[in-house]
Amino acid sequence: MKAALQLDLTFEQILSLVKQLPKKEKVRLSKELEKDAIDSKLSKLLDSFETKDLNLDTLSEEVENVRQGIYEKRKRESDF
Repeated sequence: MKAALQLDLTFEQILSLVKQLPKKEKVRLSKELEKDAIDSKLSKLLDSFETKDLNLDTLSEEVENVRQGIYEKRKRESDF
């Protein structure tokens, strides 16, 4: 059984704790914070693209249009 512990710390207290970490742990913490920020930005970006007008049929049609365009371009280039 795990016990959950929650501490209310100020930014200054957290910063003081971080400064006490060895360099290797600071680097590790920095990478984790960076990943968290990237995940947050990516989620926000994906949410901005969300639409109710998009469905599988529309996507499939667009994929086929792009494929057809690529095929035609390659065919024209090979004719030369």
